[in-house]
Amino acid sequence: MNNSRNIYLKMKTLKEAREILFDLFSSDKVLPSEFVQVADSVGRVLAEPITAKLSSPHFHASAMDGIAVKAENTFGANELSPIELTVGENAFFVNTGNALPENTNAVIMIEHINVIDENSLEIEAPAYPWQNVRKMGEDIVATELLFPRNHVITPYCLGALLSGGIFSVPVKKKPKALIIPTGSELVDWRNAVIEDIKPGQALETNSFVFGKLIESCSGSFIRHEIIKDDMEKIKGAVYDAVHSDFDIVLILGGSSAGSEDYAKNVINDLGEVHVHGVTIMPGKPVIIGSVNNKPVFGMPGYQVSSIVAFEQFVKPLICRMLEQPDNERKKVEVELTRKIASKLGVEEFLRVKLGVVGDRIVATPLPRGAGCITTLTRADGIIRIPNHIEGLNNYENVNAELLRPLSFIKNTIVAVGSHDNSLDILADQIRSKHSSITLSSSNVGSMGGLMAIKKGVCHLAGSHLLNTEDGSYNISYIKKYLPNISIRLVNFVFRDQGLIVPPGNPKKIKGIEDLGRDDIEFINRQAGSGTRILLDYRLQQLGIEPRAIRGYENEEYTHMSVAVAVLSGAADVGLGIYAAAKALNLNFIPVVTEQYDLVIPKEHFESKNIRILLETINTAKFKKRVEALGGYNTERTGEIIAILD
Repeated sequence: MNNSRNIYLKMKTLKEAREILFDLFSSDKVLPSEFVQVADSVGRVLAEPITAKLSSPHFHASAMDGIAVKAENTFGANELSPIELTVGENAFFVNTGNALPENTNAVIMIEHINVIDENSLEIEAPAYPWQNVRKMGEDIVATELLFPRNHVITPYCLGALLSGGIFSVPVKKKPKALIIPTGSELVDWRNAVIEDIKPGQALETNSFVFGKLIESCSGSFIRHEIIKDDMEKIKGAVYDAVHSDFDIVLILGGSSAGSEDYAKNVINDLGEVHVHGVTIMPGKPVIIGSVNNKPVFGMPGYQVSSIVAFEQFVKPLICRMLEQPDNERKKVEVELTRKIASKLGVEEFLRVKLGVVGDRIVATPLPRGAGCITTLTRADGIIRIPNHIEGLNNYENVNAELLRPLSFIKNTIVAVGSHDNSLDILADQIRSKHSSITLSSSNVGSMGGLMAIKKGVCHLAGSHLLNTEDGSYNISYIKKYLPNISIRLVNFVFRDQGLIVPPGNPKKIKGIEDLGRDDIEFINRQAGSGTRILLDYRLQQLGIEPRAIRGYENEEYTHMSVAVAVLSGAADVGLGIYAAAKALNLNFIPVVTEQYDLVIPKEHFESKNIRILLETINTAKFKKRVEALGGYNTERTGEIIAILD
């Protein structure tokens, strides 16, 4: 095994790296052209200017149903002195689109004609020259420029091209990329059996994502078969590509500093590495090199990291090859729901959920892991944190690049608070009947949800805060922390909360009293969550000090994350809901049945979207789906528990 490790060259800023890339591969290189049928040309870039071969219309055409006349023959007609015309001599019946008969220059609408008999007509008003006529060349005149060089053909363009007598067009060949997925751990999902995937193996997905990204910016691609960690085989694939008709080569994976990260050495051996590492997050490990005067990229293995690198380097390069602008996303001003720390010297691309609350667009950060593809699929926007600041403050106004239309964001119900699996069912059930409405839930714990309501950055919060004095839920906390806000408290579900343990309960855990044992590793929920408050209350009842529990300080933000920690062996036990344990086939030791409510400010309670949400949770179908998760009771679901004014 090769134990040598790469070291990053002096990392470049995003601006520096892009300048190096574009200086190396400027638009001086002209892509070859090819002819394609007009019907197949949408999305292609014209290689030459296109001029019309045919006028449109190429004859004088009637724009109405009626009679074609010579306007001069109708002058003087009025109600008191109508003019009689003879069919076939000075009046000719025409339909819309018909060519005008010779020696006519106007059309009188059929409803303005009095028919005397089959040969005679009478008009009571004169026509003027070219009335109701589409003159020859009204739209297009032969030889006129239809579209200039570098114009991108749209579906609308087809009509103009065909009407102008153009049936094929010269277009630039699509920049062609070879995508080379590398890594001994990779498994081709097309041949994979889920049950056979071993720890350490990973489904190869990036090449398929990149292929469609390349097509979306008018390029084409070929996907190479997976190459294991073999430097000579990777080198051979790159060599063959740069000496054939490929314009770009992407080596996927192997761009970091590990002992089996070969992309840098491959590029160096065949050509030159110009950039190894860019001060962006995610996307730092990207490599920009040249081999045989062609761009060769080493792309990070983590999915989000690789996509950010693609959008910042590969996409704009393809656009330049096609002499097209790299269109920037629309930006809007948003308000952050919480403070965000960031590393000085690194430009961060922060994925966020967006929603309109009152007159503000609020942004809730998503997890920041470079390998978490769902942070992109769930994101509505991206906030770029500059490299010269160390983060963003609570409720600071910043710009976000939109990943979805503003109309989508305006129809988003923003829920912040405690996590519950049934929220996913609610989101899906709403979309099944109201496709324009989206439920966005952020998991910050019950107390975090109440604070979000206090700051006015959400429409509702999920909460299950136990009053340890009287056993009630949520009301005492709302009175304490939201004293000046009118609230409607609606029951969502009752759910079973307990200890999640591996199948068979190998440590023979019986209850919370066992958490203090030396042989047990615990996984906790974050401070401020209802589950954490429940745990601390039970520990106090039992006289167990939190510091006596191994893993008490290790926190997760959702019940499913707790369950995964137990499933993976990272912990022996965690406190969570039965539905999470059931979903992953784990054992469950009941502790309590708790009340999970929706805390809704009065100002949003009567809104259309919240009304639809409440109607949805009251349906039998929603309740049936929730109960199927296990550990839920929906007997009071949708009931207003309290009105707090």
